[in-house]
Amino acid sequence: MAVTEAIKASLRLASFRNSGYKMLLHGGESINDGNDPGDFDSRRNVISKIHHENNSQNLEGRALFALSRFGENARTISEPTWLRRVQHQQAIMDPPSPVAETGSLSDFLSEKGIISGGFFLTGEVMFILRPLVYVLLVRRYGVRSWLPWVASFGVDLVGHGIISAVRHSSNDFRLSNAEKSELKRRKFLWALYLMRDPFFTKYTRQKLDGTQKVLEPVPVVGLLTEKLVELITGAQTRYTYMSGS
Repeated sequence: MAVTEAIKASLRLASFRNSGYKMLLHGGESINDGNDPGDFDSRRNVISKIHHENNSQNLEGRALFALSRFGENARTISEPTWLRRVQHQQAIMDPPSPVAETGSLSDFLSEKGIISGGFFLTGEVMFILRPLVYVLLVRRYGVRSWLPWVASFGVDLVGHGIISAVRHSSNDFRLSNAEKSELKRRKFLWALYLMRDPFFTKYTRQKLDGTQKVLEPVPVVGLLTEKLVELITGAQTRYTYMSGS
């Protein structure tokens, strides 16, 4: 488990650097291009509407477009084979267009500010490394120890607090809708701490067992509650430790 988390942390750090130090979405599984899907959809709808209105009101333009395409196709067919071959070789020999480079760390800090940018980087790196820290502490002190649980939850709280503070204090950090949703998703994942030992064994499991005993005499409901508690217990031992990372 520690090796898996170490690999995941390395990949996420690389993805964070290659993205130009933008917030990771869904743990790096989604690309953060800085654009809002809602804005893109609205612009696309407006453009489609304008295009549709222009096409419906301008039949002559559609006819000219069709004639233009017909002329291009005719020109392609009429060109000799040797000329098309020369054009193809020239296209291969032409150097490819330069790819836009992602910003370096110095560029990011100069754009966002050393203080605000540094705090943002700290918060995001804490989020990336938190699962690895948790797993290493579990290996060192055991799953029944409170130290891994408290340390992991503390890293989550501090990292999220840093990013939220930078977001509200600096005008250079205007989050997109996707990034705001990502912050909400990270807060929602805090509920997994209720399923992690030792909190689960000391508190959550007792509440589940109490609920099961209360509903046990009820036909059907008691049986379903028993199966649900068994399912939750099985998921707790196999899923909650690496989930949310």
